[in-house]
Amino acid sequence: MGPAPGAFEDHLSDVYFSDLPLPHPVRAGIAGCGFVRATPVQAATLPLLLAGRDVTAQAQTGTGKTAAFLITVFTRLAVAPRPPRPGDAPRALVVAPTRELAVQISDDAVALGHFVKPRIVTVFGGIDYVRQRDQLRAGCDLLIGTPGRLLDYEQQGATSFAKVETLVIDEADRLFDMGFIPDLRRILRRCPPPHRRHTALFSATLSIRVLELAWEHMNDAQKIEIRPGQITVDRVTQLLYHVGAREKIPLLLGILKAESRRGETPPRTMLFVNTKRFAERVVATVERHGFHVAALTGDLPQARRLKILTDFKAGKLPILVATDVASRGLHIEGVTHVINVDLPQDPEDYVHRIGRTARAGAAGTAISLADENYVFSLAAIERLIGMKIPTAFAGEDLFEWGAPPPPHPRSGEGLQSGGPRHLGPPEEEDEAPSPPLRAVPPPPPATDVPATDGPAPDGTGAPAEGDEPDFWIREAFGLEPPDGGFAPSAAFVPGAKKRRRRRRKAGATGSTSGSPGSA
Repeated sequence: MGPAPGAFEDHLSDVYFSDLPLPHPVRAGIAGCGFVRATPVQAATLPLLLAGRDVTAQAQTGTGKTAAFLITVFTRLAVAPRPPRPGDAPRALVVAPTRELAVQISDDAVALGHFVKPRIVTVFGGIDYVRQRDQLRAGCDLLIGTPGRLLDYEQQGATSFAKVETLVIDEADRLFDMGFIPDLRRILRRCPPPHRRHTALFSATLSIRVLELAWEHMNDAQKIEIRPGQITVDRVTQLLYHVGAREKIPLLLGILKAESRRGETPPRTMLFVNTKRFAERVVATVERHGFHVAALTGDLPQARRLKILTDFKAGKLPILVATDVASRGLHIEGVTHVINVDLPQDPEDYVHRIGRTARAGAAGTAISLADENYVFSLAAIERLIGMKIPTAFAGEDLFEWGAPPPPHPRSGEGLQSGGPRHLGPPEEEDEAPSPPLRAVPPPPPATDVPATDGPAPDGTGAPAEGDEPDFWIREAFGLEPPDGGFAPSAAFVPGAKKRRRRRRKAGATGSTSGSPGSA
């Protein structure tokens, strides 16, 4: 099933939300968000979902899948309201693969459900465990969370899935990739059976294993594909550079500075890498060249991750370096440039990465840098998206080989490398004038003396006549010789040990004489 033929040339369909059978509070929330017409995926799924059918939907990322299932959830809550009571089990459950996506869904739910006024609880790892548990025990209508934390609270008795009326699985393929399918199956077994609940599954890509999950745990789900032949959004301008691994960062700096000179530096640029270590290196290098940048990786504390995302969405942080943890489901307005500093090893991750731009009908640019380490996944990416990525040649003028200015030391920190932080810069002392340089004596003449392992032929072990040991010792250690010269060191005899005399204790003589062995 596809959307009705549209009479418009933008990314929206010709289906108006006012034409759908929606309760007044839900329509008011949609109008409050500024939505008038539905996107193609919304126009295709909402009639089926509102009629009570299970749906498995695949569409390009950034086309409004989240709003589609939230409108369905709030319609059911508004049609059959229940008085809030402490300890109520959730009536709707949304399972998301990542913490960032769960927070994004929660923010959208608060906006769309403003006039429905549902009790929304979002649970995920990394923040106050007890506070989330207390919110669940107080009761909720809509529960959003990641699989691990949802199961944890359910096993503790803080909540129950037995009264779930609407179940939504978002980004199901990502749940498979992250190994959450065993936890998801446990959640599904704790929910009412498929014929007693309403289930919707949404994702940007639908694989065979995702469809098997739908056939197993859904009730005759209707499969919907929006433009399956075109995986990526057509408003994304894709570009590929073939570079060496050591040339990627200079080329990245050149691209950023070239956009800055053209006055097109976007307020929000996302740089994607494959490893946390390389993300830290990119942040350090780009910062030294005068850009304001931060990294979003998997091991950051949750409060820090949310702070970085908030600053990036607000425009305070213009450049965000991220691993694939941030490439799924996040809707950030105004991202016009996505740069794959590392090509992803999974072709589906490429679709989700470039889907951060050109969202909701906007235009965007996706630039990829292919080096000898990750170019092997390029063929699989092009097979998935069904097109060859246009290739560009990077001239020498595009590379930024210039060294950045040295970082300024922070106040209170010294300039000594490797020293304690409390040490200040070394104080300048009045140096005495150095003594005049003396001529270096010539090396001792070579004599045809056979090399032996023993001492010198004279038996003294002293250097031969003509050597100047004081000069060479002074040059090696930077010392001035004493008045009498350096004393020759004692000859080392292998195996010789210094005997230590034992001190007898007081009264030992008397006790020894009286011993039985003395008789």
